[in-house]
Amino acid sequence: MPTQSDAPSALLKPEGTSLTPGSARSLLMTILGELVWPTGQPAWTSALVYVLGGLGAQEQAARQAIARAAASDWMVPERRGREVCWSLGSRMINIIRSGAPRVYSLSDPFSSWDGRWLAILVTIPQSHRSARRPLYSGLTWAGLGNPVPGLWLGPHVERAAEVGRLIDGLGLRQHTISFVGTVDDIGMSQADIVAQGWDLGALHEHYQQVWDAVADLSPQGGDEILFAHVRMISEWQELPRTDPQLPEALLRDWIGRRVASRIEALRAQWTPAVRQRFAEINAGAGTQVLPEPTGLSDRPGVSLSLGGVPSLVHGPRRQRPVTHAVPLGMSPDG
Repeated sequence: MPTQSDAPSALLKPEGTSLTPGSARSLLMTILGELVWPTGQPAWTSALVYVLGGLGAQEQAARQAIARAAASDWMVPERRGREVCWSLGSRMINIIRSGAPRVYSLSDPFSSWDGRWLAILVTIPQSHRSARRPLYSGLTWAGLGNPVPGLWLGPHVERAAEVGRLIDGLGLRQHTISFVGTVDDIGMSQADIVAQGWDLGALHEHYQQVWDAVADLSPQGGDEILFAHVRMISEWQELPRTDPQLPEALLRDWIGRRVASRIEALRAQWTPAVRQRFAEINAGAGTQVLPEPTGLSDRPGVSLSLGGVPSLVHGPRRQRPVTHAVPLGMSPDG
């Protein structure tokens, strides 16, 4: 099992631009983190297009995703004759390294939780109305829920510095109060906070779909295992966006931990064959025209379609968080 320190399959932290799960650009991020970064070697354009094509992306969409990634400083080009190869830029490397622990923590029961909560009370004045979407996205990424208007709570007090940087970056320090503490007998119980803070029913349903897809997943070698692997890792990387990773004390026998453990086990099992296959593709990409991708099996759990790009599961990949935030435009004094 790879350790967190060498885990390239990091969830990419929310940025100014959104990524549609299953899009060519989102899948390219997975390819860069899972296949390119571990080798330390550049990847040819044609190799990236080949893998994206095997995942269902049209060539034009694949090349557009590569161009956008380069424009975002995720990749650095190097021309060799008529071909271009790509190395990861410092921005992408930082994103991968910072996101890996969050992905790996999906299987952690957090049994050491001491009962303390991180509380954030924030209002969004009219002058900062554009901050609402990145604020909600960032707080959700940090594992906070929104049980009542204006109040965000999360059991991961170790993420306070991350939340502080988010608040400061959005210019909301003067509109925010934060503290860490335990829940008293007055008012809502911890069970009520969990029930009202997160839509765990919808999340459980999505996790069940993922479990059904990966429980008996057994692709053959070559391209089939490569493409199944990238789809699975892409799915894994999206899960922390909606899973608050509540401790076992608050959410016992959570299906999300079982799904994450299964994905971790499959990743460890498949990685040698997957990296070998990508090395073969990349080695020949700079000197020859690659054949059409193979291994796009119709077997259940191997190539299920979602949004035009093959995915592991059907249905929505991302549920909207339960949000009771102060309405947009409300001033701090109400």
